[in-house]
Formats: sequence, C-alpha cells, structure tokens
Amino acid sequence: MLEAIAEARKGIGRTSPNPAVGAVVVRGSRVVGRGWHRRAGEPHAEVEALRDAGPLARGAELYSTLEPCDHQGRTPPCTRAILDAGVARVVVGSDDPNPLVAGRGVRRLRARGVEVARGVERERCDEINRPWFRFITSGRPHVTLKAAVTADGKLASATGDSRWITGPAARREVHELRSQADAILVGAGTVRADDPRLTARLPGARSPLRVVLDGRLSCSPGSRIYGRVAPGALAVALPEAPAARAAALERKGVEIWRLPGRGGRVGLERLLEALAGRGVVRLLVEGGADVFGQLLALGAWDRLMLFVAPKLLGEKGRPWAALPGGRRMSDALELGEFSARTVGRDALLVVDRG
Repeated sequence: MLEAIAEARKGIGRTSPNPAVGAVVVRGSRVVGRGWHRRAGEPHAEVEALRDAGPLARGAELYSTLEPCDHQGRTPPCTRAILDAGVARVVVGSDDPNPLVAGRGVRRLRARGVEVARGVERERCDEINRPWFRFITSGRPHVTLKAAVTADGKLASATGDSRWITGPAARREVHELRSQADAILVGAGTVRADDPRLTARLPGARSPLRVVLDGRLSCSPGSRIYGRVAPGALAVALPEAPAARAAALERKGVEIWRLPGRGGRVGLERLLEALAGRGVVRLLVEGGADVFGQLLALGAWDRLMLFVAPKLLGEKGRPWAALPGGRRMSDALELGEFSARTVGRDALLVVDRG
C-alpha cells in the first residue's frame, strides 16, 4: 500500500474534480504493475496498473489507495477492469464517500468472488484525498488559509510592506502549495499593495487559477496577477461593479464573475459554491486580512498554515486576520491543535479542522 500511496501522490493537485489515486499489482512479494490517475477523463489508477501488469494481473493482488469505482463516468468502471483481468484479491486504503460509489465497488467485487480487504494504511490514504472528501461531501472546495507572519502575528508593516517576512525555504514551500492548488484566492487590497503574480515558480510546476475578490473591480488591468499564465485569472465582483472596468479586464483575457453580497463585499459562501461548480477542489487563500477574517468568521476553512518568522514588527504592524475581537479570553475563536515544524529559519504552524 505504501507503494500505491507513492503513486497517488504524483497526481495531487492534477486530477480535479477527481480524487488522486494510486494502485499497484502484486504477485507474491513483487510489484508487477503500477499506475496513478493523471487527470480527469483519463484512465483511473487501477486501470493503469492493470495495463502495466498485463497477463501477470491474473490471480494477483491489486492494492488501491481508494475504493474502486463501480459506475460509468467519463471512463468505464474500475470494477469491470479488475474482474476482466482476473485479479484474485483487492486491498483498499480509503473508503469512497461519493454516493455513486460508497461501498458499491467493494460489494460488486465480493459478489463476483474477489477477496477484498479494507482500511489498510487508511490514515495515510485519507490524508491524500482530504480535500476531495471535503469537496464531495460538502459541495465546496477544501480551503487552506496560508499566511506569512512575524512572531507577533503581523502580516505587514504599518506602511503595508511585507517583502519578505519569511525566508527562501518557506517561500519555496509556498510555491509547492500553489502547484498543488486548483485555485488561489486573494483580496483586491493584496493585489494593490503587493502586485503579486501568485504563480508556482518551480521547475515543471503547474500554476493555479488566480481569483481576485474585487467587488468594485478596483484593481488595474495591468496587475501582474492578470498576466496570461494558464489557466488564467478570474475577478469576482458585485453585480453593480462598473461595466467599463469589467470590459477593460476582459480585454486582458480576465474572466469576470458577478456575485451578490452585502455591505459592499461579495458573499464568500456563494463564491465557494461557484468555485466548486467550476471543479475547484483545492483552494489556497493567501490574503489579505479581511479575506482571512471573513472565512474564519464563517467557519469556511479546513486548514490554516502560518509561516512564522523570528521577527517583530510591533503594535503598528498589520495583523494577519481582521476579526472584530473579544473583550474576554472566553470570546476567542478556538481553532484547534497546532502541529509545528521548522522550514529553514522559520516555523510552520498548521491547524486542521475536524
């Protein structure tokens, strides 16, 4: 199963709106076939592994990180390929919560005489597809909030300067996060202050869709985030945003979404639903403080990643999340338990919601 997990990891961030899955075919103690799901519409991992094994699949064992599907989608059911190949035993890591699967694949195989074992290395297999589980069960993307902050929790100086809070190792890890995301979201204030590109600048990396939350379409069409890097950029505005500004952005190849909101802000719950409809499974949010604050207040987040630098900006620095605050400690927003590790000279604190 660890070999299958290694195969599955090759597809992380590349298979949406499908899960990332890996599979291996084993005879005795020897792996005779390997496969991973490369992208939606292409063969699933089990089919790839069976093809790689060829005739050696008959009577062999198949290890898959996720329960094999039993329905016709853009590709035929994996259970059919497993049965046609004559596999004797199937070992599954994660159960599939998709209502179209949800135990059907296991039942089909057992009904046809194939031995099935479930839950092998379940925790590691579940971790690979934690975002997809959120997407398939809730109808919204898995939302990761990522911020680089000083040790006293500041996102930028009093003048808005934030380059660079963290060191090179942390910034490299952020580019890896971007390469695994389907979309990256920032507010208009971040675009105006930093003029970021928000691309994944690593060899062979894939950049995400760049999404700007800009109710009045105030950001310049010349902003670097709107550069022509696949898969493109999207500006999310209120219905009353000026048509002339929308037209200027569209001439740059920027897609415009108009969504309702309140108090001059686009409704983030509606935006998350729309992104899910677009097939966005993994959403990375990189600021600013207002966007972080809104998502935290809504409870519309799944993972918080704080890259903390050994620096202090003091009381005039800008906090990383705009929350109204409480008068007593009992009013504090409870996040959950942190895990921590060092990244170069900085620390990375991570909270996963239950």
